[in-house]
Amino acid sequence: MTQLLGKPPEPKAPPSPAERTAHRRALLEWIAIHSLGIAAALFFTLPFVFVVLTSLMSDSQALSRDLIPHTWEWGNYAEVFDTPGFLTWWRNTLLYAGLGTVLTVVSSIPVAYALAKFRFRGRNLALMLVISMMMLPPQVVIIPMYLFWAKQLDLSGSLWPLIIPMVFGDAFSIFLLRQFLTTIPDEYLDAAKVDGCGDLRTLLKVVLPMARPGIAAVALFQFFYAWNDYFGPQIYASENPGAWTLSYGLESFKGAHHTDWNLTMAATVLVMAPVIVVFFLAQKAFVEGVTLTGVKG
Repeated sequence: MTQLLGKPPEPKAPPSPAERTAHRRALLEWIAIHSLGIAAALFFTLPFVFVVLTSLMSDSQALSRDLIPHTWEWGNYAEVFDTPGFLTWWRNTLLYAGLGTVLTVVSSIPVAYALAKFRFRGRNLALMLVISMMMLPPQVVIIPMYLFWAKQLDLSGSLWPLIIPMVFGDAFSIFLLRQFLTTIPDEYLDAAKVDGCGDLRTLLKVVLPMARPGIAAVALFQFFYAWNDYFGPQIYASENPGAWTLSYGLESFKGAHHTDWNLTMAATVLVMAPVIVVFFLAQKAFVEGVTLTGVKG
């Protein structure tokens, strides 16, 4: 009978002290890592939650210790939109961020492509010049630039002194795109040229489809920079309220509603919301582009 049924399974040996210690250590590491992750998430999330909740409070409750609104005042957002100039600030910011992003990407791609794939005398020097421009603080050149745009071209009181220079590319965008384009194998470009494609057609038909993550990363960086830019509009557009952006107009809004913290927080939420939405919609391409730019130097 024993031969028919086979040998009974041998009981498992109890874990050794070393195995129990390793299991306990792995469990503690898991708990520590997830605890730090939860703490970091709360550290970054709670201020935004506080702003949103305050924006939905009444004026009298906004200065109290209450964290949850007694009544949800959704009309605060409508009141912010009815503030004179707020929609103008929105339009100016969309113009500055949208047009500036398109111009920066379009003008930076050919330069980055040349620095990444062309072999010519002085290429390393040109790359060093691009990197040196990244290290140059904008405050260093703001006086001569202001004199040129305001005194020579009479463009003060507008956003054009901030938009027009983007036609000539951006050092950071060129460098980031160049780093990404170096990860594209040269065999693809050689195959396209064998098929009769010139440099421009190779760029449009081969390089750009493969470089979408890098382009998305550059576009998001530029969009976020222009959307949140306070220094540039303060220098060039401060004298003309019709050219203010949201970042600069929000400071004026806070001064006009210094006691209405609920309205100030509602305006802050409306300024932050588009950036958050754009990031969540494009975060996959953004993260992929930022990751791949550091693969190859």
